[in-house]
Amino acid sequence: MSAIVWIAAGSLAAWLWLLLCQGFFWRTDIRLPARTDPDDWPSVCVVVPARDEAAVLSASLPSLLAQDYPGRVEVFLVDDGSSDGTGELARELARTHGGLPLTVDSPGEPPEGWTGKLWAVRHGIGLARARAPEFLLLTDADIAHAPDSLRELVAAARTGGFDVVSQMARLRVESVWERLVVPAFVYFFAQLYPFRRIAVKGSRTAAAAGGCVLLRTDAAERARIPDAIRHAVIDDVALARAVKGSGGHIWLGLADRVDSVRPYPRLHDLWRMVSRSAYAQLRHNPLLLAGTVAGLAVVYLVPPVALAVGLAAGNAWAATAGGLAWLLMTVTYVPMLRYYRQPLWLAPLLPVTAFLYLLMTVDSAVQHYRGRGAAWKGRTYARPDTALEES
Repeated sequence: MSAIVWIAAGSLAAWLWLLLCQGFFWRTDIRLPARTDPDDWPSVCVVVPARDEAAVLSASLPSLLAQDYPGRVEVFLVDDGSSDGTGELARELARTHGGLPLTVDSPGEPPEGWTGKLWAVRHGIGLARARAPEFLLLTDADIAHAPDSLRELVAAARTGGFDVVSQMARLRVESVWERLVVPAFVYFFAQLYPFRRIAVKGSRTAAAAGGCVLLRTDAAERARIPDAIRHAVIDDVALARAVKGSGGHIWLGLADRVDSVRPYPRLHDLWRMVSRSAYAQLRHNPLLLAGTVAGLAVVYLVPPVALAVGLAAGNAWAATAGGLAWLLMTVTYVPMLRYYRQPLWLAPLLPVTAFLYLLMTVDSAVQHYRGRGAAWKGRTYARPDTALEES
């Protein structure tokens, strides 16, 4: 048989393995686990790191201040050197909307060896420590929560005995590029970190979604959060690994009413979101980069190419293997499109999106070797993500 047949057959085999052996990653039914209200509601402190977030804060912070929670809860917004009036806007929103008590403070510039966001988180946790909360809710400044969000998270953690309960916020999908790229972003994430395996004690799979992480305070102390992950650019995954590595029980699933309000109207905006940390995900390893590019090509690009070449050359084997692989790819993507309420005709276009992600990953490596490194809110981190390399 020709090379194209063997490559197409390899792609089909890969898709059969992903379909059956990768934790049913393509299913979207992993939502908050079974839970009952506790007899006594524990105290919670909410930590919100915020750097230049004035554009989204009006759509997110009021939802935190309006949480319907039976226990004691306080919100700490850490203004991480903003230049757009984020801190003052937060105070004004608290005066206007009322609700939960809000403290706004600033930690100053991060010292050497810390990413800015984690330095802000450390400052927020330090402020919260005086309240001796049982739980910390770490949530980003662009995340809007339903009124019962905190209540449901705490009930799930208490009922299941979880040290981390994290929900992947539903990202915005309004622009053309958001519709093409965003559902695939979550689909690829679930493929790398199958949600079903994350909650299994003893499994090596660990991940969280940084926009919404409920963390038990004693588990944070045991895992030395955030000090142990102070270098991490991909801080949510690093946090989950640290907690699980210290014996913690973690859970991650999709959210129903926790939403990101941050817009990504242009391809450039989405490109920056992915490329800023893609090479850090690969531990800045050229061999992993080469393997990832090859893997993306074989798994996502080969099927439509094999189908087209097979049909053009009259090669039934290549066309059949490529067509079946493309069909499996399309079918497994449909649940994510339904979750995001997107038209199903986008499913066959997944190879196009995968090619964009391939280019974003390569660009992330190029930026790293040009000395630009990963970036977060105007800060650039050129050094490797050692927290990921060590975990």
